[in-house]
Amino acid sequence: MHQVRFRRGLFFLSLLSMAAFLSIVLPAQRQSAPSGPPPTSTLEPLKFRYMGPAAAGRIATVAGVPGDPKTYYLGSASGGVWKSTDAGSTFAPIFDDQPVAAIGSIAVAATDPKTVWVGTGEPWVIRYSDVMGDGVYKSTDAGATWQHMGLPEVGRISRVLLHPTNIDIVYVCAQGRLTGPQEERGVFKSTDGGAKWERVLFVDQNTGCSGLAVDEKDPNTLLAGFWQMEQKTWVQRSGGPGSGVYISHDGGTKWTKITAGMPKPPVGKVDVAIAPSDPKRMYALIQTADQGSLWRSDDAGTSWRAVSWDRSLIGRAGYYIRIVVNPQNADDVFIMSSSMHRSQDGGKTFSGNGGGPFPFTEGQATCGDCHDVWIDPKDPVRYALVDDGGAAINTRQGIVRVSLPNGQMYHVHVDNRVPYWIYSNRQDDGTMRGPSTSSEQTGNGRLPEGSLMPTPPSGGGRGGRGGGGGGFLGRGRGAAGPAWQPNIGGCESGFTIPDPIDADVVYASCYGNKVTRWDARTGTARSIEPWMVSLDSPPNEAKYRCHWTAPMAIDPFDHNTVLYGCQLILKTTNGGQSWTEASPDLSTKDPSRIVSNGGLVGDNLGQYSGEVVWDIEYSKIQRGLIWAGTNDGKLWYTKDGGSNWNDVSRNFKDLPVWGTFTQIWPSTFDAGTAYVAISFHLMDDRQPYVYKTTDFGASWTKITGNIPSGHPLDYVLSLSGNPNRKGMLFAGTARGFYYSLDEGANWTRLKDGLPPAPVSWITVEPRFHDLVISTYGRGLFILPNIAPLEQSGQSPDAVTTTELYTPAPVFRQARTVFQQYGRPHFTLALASAPAGPIRMEILDANGKVIRTQQFTAHAGLNGLNWDLGYEGPTLVALRTTPPQNPHIWEEPRFQGTDVRRITHWGITPQTGVPLAAPGKYQVRVIVGGTQLSQPFEVLKDPAVAASIDDLQASTTTQVRIRDDISQTSDMVNRMEIWRKQIEDQLKVNAGKAVVAKTLTELNKTILDVELKLVSRSEMLSDDKYFPEAYKVYMNLIWLSGGVGQGASDEAGSIDYRPTETQMQVLAVIEKDLTAAKAGFDKLVSTDLPAFNKAMAGKVPPIGDTVKTTTQQ
Repeated sequence: MHQVRFRRGLFFLSLLSMAAFLSIVLPAQRQSAPSGPPPTSTLEPLKFRYMGPAAAGRIATVAGVPGDPKTYYLGSASGGVWKSTDAGSTFAPIFDDQPVAAIGSIAVAATDPKTVWVGTGEPWVIRYSDVMGDGVYKSTDAGATWQHMGLPEVGRISRVLLHPTNIDIVYVCAQGRLTGPQEERGVFKSTDGGAKWERVLFVDQNTGCSGLAVDEKDPNTLLAGFWQMEQKTWVQRSGGPGSGVYISHDGGTKWTKITAGMPKPPVGKVDVAIAPSDPKRMYALIQTADQGSLWRSDDAGTSWRAVSWDRSLIGRAGYYIRIVVNPQNADDVFIMSSSMHRSQDGGKTFSGNGGGPFPFTEGQATCGDCHDVWIDPKDPVRYALVDDGGAAINTRQGIVRVSLPNGQMYHVHVDNRVPYWIYSNRQDDGTMRGPSTSSEQTGNGRLPEGSLMPTPPSGGGRGGRGGGGGGFLGRGRGAAGPAWQPNIGGCESGFTIPDPIDADVVYASCYGNKVTRWDARTGTARSIEPWMVSLDSPPNEAKYRCHWTAPMAIDPFDHNTVLYGCQLILKTTNGGQSWTEASPDLSTKDPSRIVSNGGLVGDNLGQYSGEVVWDIEYSKIQRGLIWAGTNDGKLWYTKDGGSNWNDVSRNFKDLPVWGTFTQIWPSTFDAGTAYVAISFHLMDDRQPYVYKTTDFGASWTKITGNIPSGHPLDYVLSLSGNPNRKGMLFAGTARGFYYSLDEGANWTRLKDGLPPAPVSWITVEPRFHDLVISTYGRGLFILPNIAPLEQSGQSPDAVTTTELYTPAPVFRQARTVFQQYGRPHFTLALASAPAGPIRMEILDANGKVIRTQQFTAHAGLNGLNWDLGYEGPTLVALRTTPPQNPHIWEEPRFQGTDVRRITHWGITPQTGVPLAAPGKYQVRVIVGGTQLSQPFEVLKDPAVAASIDDLQASTTTQVRIRDDISQTSDMVNRMEIWRKQIEDQLKVNAGKAVVAKTLTELNKTILDVELKLVSRSEMLSDDKYFPEAYKVYMNLIWLSGGVGQGASDEAGSIDYRPTETQMQVLAVIEKDLTAAKAGFDKLVSTDLPAFNKAMAGKVPPIGDTVKTTTQQ
């Protein structure tokens, strides 16, 4: 039983209908809809809605406020900055107005906690999805507002370090872009709060700063770790002579490289730490091939020695290498790696390997793929650690698990069902699918109002994690929404694509040349990879060289044909039972770009496999036409399903070499037309590149248009056309979403509801006119109903006409319509803002108005929708004081009002509201004196077995019940007015025995009739008391739920013809209603006139006039 939900629901519905009886005089006859104007709502423009997933993504950095157990900041790898002011119970995004979402470091000033610095660009460098930043930001109001403080070209900021006592002195440890040599890397210093910067330590153009620490007792002493690193499409090379440890004793003016006692070069990534409690104790965590892991100095850096050779401390340097020392114990050392490692003997031995316990004094927290930890220097029992699945905060009250809506999603696809489902895979999690009708719950993250697709009332809780490639649920930090399904084959990377004919079959690719076929009927996935698993295999030694995100495609003309891309394309026509090669090697086959990855230590997970196919796309209008693009600048097509391939790469003019064809869209209007997005960001070129061909690639036209090109994140990652409108294109960059209405000549950014995370993939669902995108840092989004853009050909801010566009047909999805899905959408273009609210009416096939709504509109495109609901019933409003509770009006819920509602567990806002049947309707919008109208159709859900006649019978019955409820309410409401007048007169005439006796007798006569319609217990407004049988009113409401959309445990039968029993029950209730009405009519015709005549001059007449006497 859901008491709280019910109370809110029925109270809301009661308020909507109170207009019927709050007027001065109630109408004598019942009306089917509330009298008075309908409520006014504000129309929203085109806006993205967050869909999920619930499980969190990678958090790169964390900071807290010393001595303040309530305030924390989390820096998402590519999802912005989040802040909590309630000890981690909830977090809100506070950085979404900035043009970048990748966060490397957060620092809070020790002398002023309102001063917060953010260094952008993720410091954990591991794969193609290179998420850089654009410099450093500062807030002086605890994150409410931000100012960009420069260093736009430093790429990735490993650490922002603040002087412990001088708030104007700031150091930035910058890795650089890593994708090419540059001067803007090293250690930078500002002495004026960020107004000016000086580079105080620079090694060379290929080496950047990876770690920085300050002696808090002598801030002139600094320790820095440097990392020589190269990142290209085909390789990541960690290590070289530039890597090392540097020390300064004059605030960074002069630096000395430490060599004595240190490992011999080359070494890889380096992080450093100085113990706050004993500055003589220094640590250096250094990636080496075979020389050790952790070095220590006990004399302030004069001499060093290796204290640990534990290889697990320095694995996968690009992703880890982070060391922190307990602020109050120099021997207490914490190292972030694939798990949390802790030493209590100054780094000699470590425990906690494999995600073991991480306790200080009380509580436990674990992490996997750990990245950062913050420890309160005033109370080290309080700490926060972050990893690939969120954060864990230890307080003296226990552990707070944190899951944010910051999933790093690679791709997104949709199926053919109604409603359609969304398919994706999330970094550090796994594959998943879920209905487009509801978003997943968002854990601790609190998104801005209106950015969530409403979820069903029984939605789940928080997400969690349990290791890369694992499942979507069962991760220890919560649960997903009720309908979303995790673990549908595949893993965290790759593609997840449903069979276009049978959505219960899903194909998914995964790193290491792994492919699966999942069947929902059995709930199991089958491994169908075309060759042996190549995990850890150097690309030049593998038969099939496959990327971390190996592409897949399913033939739209033959759903049994599935393609999978490595350096060539493989094909199966029997569900993966066997595979054949469907193309030659489509790469350049350059051996210098087919090499082992990792550099100093090998790391061959396929994340930097070069010379591979990146995207495969079938034409949906010409059988056998396939396009394929690689990550080394090759673009091919075949017209015969793969027998013959044509290389069109050389036909691009002025296009740089070695580009990655990130997404291809074959036109659905002309077979020879295709659009491609190409990225060179790992080649150190971050310009946007979008091209179009109309002649099968014989020539290409650049259509980048006015997509911005001055920011490090302006390169294009995703591209799609609109199958419903020729010339309408969509593009996703590493920081935003754009659309074009003219073949790419002009682009408009659309960011309402969409944070500045990389847009990794774009899909259009043509039947519902929805646009679905995946972001690499903030999950999945839907832009619902883009029909306004399709029809108008105008951007929302460029509307010059006033018109109501033709609505698209909509499927009647009765079970989800109150979650704002499956509703008819209407688009109103207004050349200017109207003077007052606009009025929208829905008319049935007979021209009868069945629903009226009012909206506040604005100039431009306005979106309206109808929830398929008729006008709801009039509900009961109680005015009298029940003898069982004479103090009822003193309860806070009833203070300030003269009426009370009948509440009952299980009743929701839609109970009693009839739902429209499939059929033809008309929408009419009144703007000032102008009427605009359009016909539209509500289609039967193909998943519903009932006939249209059955559904019409349901609607007819629901309307009949609604009218009965309103008739009942009108009688009760009038009797409540009469009895309230009697109640007041009894107070006024206290001591007048004859008058009081007459008033009391009339009150009993009226109450006897009223109790035939409502029970005494219901009149107490208690929602969970069950002392007596329902009367007409509640019997009708429960029957409405049974015939209609349900009510709590009453499932409803909205998609069926009413049962014979339901019709019999309705007849019985209506018989009781008729009997009660006879008694009511006698009151009106006989009892009240007789009383008023007999008591004339003694008491005011008892009648329908509502008095405004304040309740005592």
